Amino acid sequence: VQLQASGGGLVQAGGSLRLSCAASGRTFSSYAVGWFRQAPGKEREFVAAISWSGGSKYFADSVKGRFTISRDNAKNTVSLQMNSLKAEDTAAYYCAADQESLWDYKYWGQGTLVTVSS
Repeated sequence: VQLQASGGGLVQAGGSLRLSCAASGRTFSSYAVGWFRQAPGKEREFVAAISWSGGSKYFADSVKGRFTISRDNAKNTVSLQMNSLKAEDTAAYYCAADQESLWDYKYWGQGTLVTVSS
């Protein structure tokens, strides 16, 4: 499966952005999808994940209550809605997919940059 992340941009603190992860392949509905981010000079960190059915969702403590994740398997997309953005959310955001794990991903898309100005 190939993944394409989009939707990044510049936003003021307190604002919102919606990231999308578009996937190729007819079996996308069998993949769990995760979002990760990497800020300059820092290691990549987990942000959120959604199971293949959308029935299970997980979030990093730092984004709980502010970010939501959803998927539309008919459109082969997973979205990350980011609200109440903070300067510390600034990072390159990556989506990833795997058929067997919610935590160890085989397929990765390129990043989309989110910059939150304070």
